[in-house]
Amino acid sequence: MVLATPHVREIERATLPNGIRIVTEAMPYVRSVSLGVWIGTGSRIEHGPENGISHFIEHMVFKGTRNRSAEEIARSVDSVGGGLDAFTSKELVSFNTKVMDEHLPLALDILADLVLNPLFRQEDIEKEKGVILEEIKMEADQPEFVLHETFISNFWKGHGLGKPILGTRETVKKFARDMLCDYYSRVYSPGNILITAAGNLDHDEIVGLVRDKFEALENRGPVPLDSTPRTHAPLILKKKESLEQLHIAMGVPAYRLAHELRFPLYVLNTVLGGGMSSRLFQNIREKQGLAYAVYSELNLFSDTGCLTVYAGTAIETAKQVVHSVVSEFRQLKDAFILEDELRRAKDHLKGSLMLSLESTSSRMSNLARQELYFERFMSLDEMIESIESVTCEQVQSIAREFFQTENIALAMLGRLSEIEISRDDLVC
Repeated sequence: MVLATPHVREIERATLPNGIRIVTEAMPYVRSVSLGVWIGTGSRIEHGPENGISHFIEHMVFKGTRNRSAEEIARSVDSVGGGLDAFTSKELVSFNTKVMDEHLPLALDILADLVLNPLFRQEDIEKEKGVILEEIKMEADQPEFVLHETFISNFWKGHGLGKPILGTRETVKKFARDMLCDYYSRVYSPGNILITAAGNLDHDEIVGLVRDKFEALENRGPVPLDSTPRTHAPLILKKKESLEQLHIAMGVPAYRLAHELRFPLYVLNTVLGGGMSSRLFQNIREKQGLAYAVYSELNLFSDTGCLTVYAGTAIETAKQVVHSVVSEFRQLKDAFILEDELRRAKDHLKGSLMLSLESTSSRMSNLARQELYFERFMSLDEMIESIESVTCEQVQSIAREFFQTENIALAMLGRLSEIEISRDDLVC
């Protein structure tokens, strides 16, 4: 008997006449199927008073459709032991579900109903405004979130990428049914919709089910393209006297998501602050004892990116933390990373990649990512080979490109009355 192996990806693709794309990956060794409907929208393409409307519509489709009440939507998936979820990001909205393979037709019927038949009742809109306003308040009570929004809004100042996904109190309060319907009709168009599925499935069956549900959707033309953002490097100090810690974000530009040097960039981020063995964690937390939480992360998009460092520390040690971060930037520019660091970073990335692709949900999301951003599908062996091919020279070259004093943006949140910081503190 020959068993299917998870290392061989059985990916197939189709496009309906109206422009809807379908990508599937067969995983015959599992009993679940994950489905996702992906809309090419998000806060970056919202203009002025529309800020937050993508996220608001994502919520509203669950309030009821022409075929199901809100309670019936929730019950229909729960009744078969599945999961139903949705999220909005800067560039995407996703509606997704995971069910046993035998319930695939039901799962697709529910997702299609949500995406194609929302009611947008005025009374539901008013109720959901209250829900979203509470969500905004909840996020405003979280210092890391406030710091992140402060940093991003200034790093991509004046551009859609700098806008909050949730919108603002002012924009949400003014949402009306005609606004929602207008935006929905513009964005939820076949050419802007991708459907992905992974699990114990048959590609032709998926295509047939999608065709039955979506072929009548008329193509309304392409969504207007957004401009490529320009990055900024301000120093932002935001006072919040109630906080015990001072929260710090420092960042520099980075490559776009599909850039050919993304794997050396991943290695750089891993070495800098991507885990417990990273330089930031070992130096700032373990050796100096200056912070409990300290890490770096990458936020990469279709046409730009950002590498950000976060740390939470005491007021009196804030400048020491900043200087320590800048010192790590400088060392990555001045010298090659050590061979054992390179090895650890590669093994960390390979392990994270393999573990992340073990579930049908993660495979389904990965299909969307590769279709939308790469327009091709990489095998696991190809991705592992790309990680293994990273060199110390490449990592240093990226550090020298981005870790420039004039590129570094800084945001601080907390009791700032005793803090003075300038560009001179960021010289690297």
